[in-house]
Amino acid sequence: DGACRAFDEKASGTVFSNGAGLVLLKRLDDALRDGDHIVSVIKGSAINNDGGSKHSYTAPSVDGQADVIRNAVANAQVDPNTISYVEAHGTGTPLGDPIEIAGLTKAFRELGVTGNGTCAVGTVKTNVGHLDVASGVTALVKTSLALQRGVIPPTVHYEKPNPKIDFENSPFFVNAELRKWKGQPLRRAGISSFGVGGTNAHVILEEPPALEPSQSRREIHLFPLSARSEEALGNAHENFISYGESSTAHPADVSYTLRVGRKAFAHRRILVGNDLGQLSDAASATGQPKTTTDPALVFMFPGQGSQTVGMGRDLYRTEPFFAAEVDRCAEILKPHLGEDIRDILYPGPDADAEEAAHRIKQTVMAQPAIFVMSYCQARLLMHWGAQPESLIGHSVGELVAACLAGVVSLEEALEILAARGRLMQEIDPGGMLSIRLPESDVTALLTDKLDLAAVNGPELCVIAGPHDELEKVEAQLAGREIVCKRLHTSHGFHSWMMDPVIEPFREVISKMDLHPPQIPIRSTVTTGWLSDEEATDPGYWAAHVRRTVRFTEAVRHFQEEGDATLVEVGPGQTLSTLSRQNPESRKQAIFSTSGHATQDKSDALHFQLAVGKLWIAGHTLDWQAYDEDERRLRVPLPTYPFERKRFWIDAQPVSAEPNQLSVEQPTIPMQNGITTPPTTPVETSTPPASPDPVSYTHLRAHET
Repeated sequence: DGACRAFDEKASGTVFSNGAGLVLLKRLDDALRDGDHIVSVIKGSAINNDGGSKHSYTAPSVDGQADVIRNAVANAQVDPNTISYVEAHGTGTPLGDPIEIAGLTKAFRELGVTGNGTCAVGTVKTNVGHLDVASGVTALVKTSLALQRGVIPPTVHYEKPNPKIDFENSPFFVNAELRKWKGQPLRRAGISSFGVGGTNAHVILEEPPALEPSQSRREIHLFPLSARSEEALGNAHENFISYGESSTAHPADVSYTLRVGRKAFAHRRILVGNDLGQLSDAASATGQPKTTTDPALVFMFPGQGSQTVGMGRDLYRTEPFFAAEVDRCAEILKPHLGEDIRDILYPGPDADAEEAAHRIKQTVMAQPAIFVMSYCQARLLMHWGAQPESLIGHSVGELVAACLAGVVSLEEALEILAARGRLMQEIDPGGMLSIRLPESDVTALLTDKLDLAAVNGPELCVIAGPHDELEKVEAQLAGREIVCKRLHTSHGFHSWMMDPVIEPFREVISKMDLHPPQIPIRSTVTTGWLSDEEATDPGYWAAHVRRTVRFTEAVRHFQEEGDATLVEVGPGQTLSTLSRQNPESRKQAIFSTSGHATQDKSDALHFQLAVGKLWIAGHTLDWQAYDEDERRLRVPLPTYPFERKRFWIDAQPVSAEPNQLSVEQPTIPMQNGITTPPTTPVETSTPPASPDPVSYTHLRAHET
């Protein structure tokens, strides 16, 4: 009657359908180790063939089915009394159903199950029909999902039992309604699949093991999304937002699954936040579609003036690798500073805030603090797979680049920084003034007491010198309504006021073991690549404190060379802001690892945004290192939002007399490259023979 009525008194045969099923099998120990999402566990299985113990080739056998069920339970090494559901073969035939229940009953009784009506039976064939060779895997999929979700689906089309089935004296009953599944001690099920030729298979399944809840040291998480088109990316974003509103998964597991369980396509977007239910309010970034993988990566290191109290505190608290690097630097610096730099960076809750802000502005502490923050952030990014192809540093930032490039060891770099800061602290105080004018105009403002300290942008320069001289320039610029601003520095760096520092600083560096750079460094003094001779010359580094910082010209070289990602690594956003002022900056991704000093957002959030922007820009990251020392789980997430497109050839209306068929044979290439010429349409009152599969004859029939 067109319905599969398994185990019902009206059962009259099965409904044949087509289908396929796919399951991923993995050893349980390996799946648990890898944090995989486990739907069910196959505890054991068995297979046999009825052979000659049946009446005919197509007839099922009670003994053969009972044997395979008994063997599967034995292989699974489980108590048959704990099997509370059996997904039956259940074809809905008057002969097959009674034999199947008889075989199940025989097997369970022989295994020691004495109770009646304790185990539910059902079959997916009542829903989808008989899928032939895919019927067994379909049953496996259905039962696995039922085990995972803790419910037993109803067997449809079931009203009254087949009178030939003795359910009353068996351990089984037909589950005809949605039922909560409460297995003791665990939910367990059997699955039967029987072949027409007498081959029988039975599998014992168990619910997935309970896993320890995930923990994460991070409070801020990165959620990367990608797709093959902008439209699909938008749909993926909306689906993910909707998913987050009802998800109970740990955000760290969701982040992990997106990072390691999804292919990265050209159109990319990231969300950064800590609450899945508030993803619509999370920080986000979207980049241009990437046509290249791993473009050139440039690390930019800021100079003095970008430091603030508490910078990197959240990273220090949540990222063990970063914290270990900071601790290492602090221990090296102790004998050179006479105190712990961590007390300067992260004063306790009872510390005087004004005093802490004052101390970190002092050159003797500011320069080591900036170095530590930039160096440790760079080391963390490199540890996560972001390997820079070149480096550039603004003033003291060039020493960070030198250390990372192997010009000088970390121990010697920190000794140099401590000496540099101490020597500068001892000279007369001065100041620095940022002026929004091009270099040619600023040069006209200089006197014998003022020097051009830096050219930071096409129309942004810095002059340095005594405070009273700077005040005169400020007054002059105010009268001309030209924007200028004092920088938060204690001295007039890169001016004649640094002359007393040069020789003693050169003597300090002369004691160090200098090497050619292993990573190319763009000099902000010469604007060219730092040569091996310059890198190993103490005189270069000594004069560095006096000479003009030509950042805008140096960074322009990167922007003229094509596809590159410029990342400001360290406190503040000064260099990334300056880099965007060059006309060529539109071609590149430019961003920083930290927020602006006035922003109150977590520095961990800014750092995660930077990591996400690296991924958006096409850089390959080491996600295993990103999650090291923490166990992550894969969780089910929204699948790819495929864009549905219709490619069906619609029939064209034709004029024809009733009961006539118009046959048209267009010119179509054959498999051997020969084409068939068009033929004149012919009329016939009977359908033609099946078309040649090579010529693909196109039939158009008039509807009668």
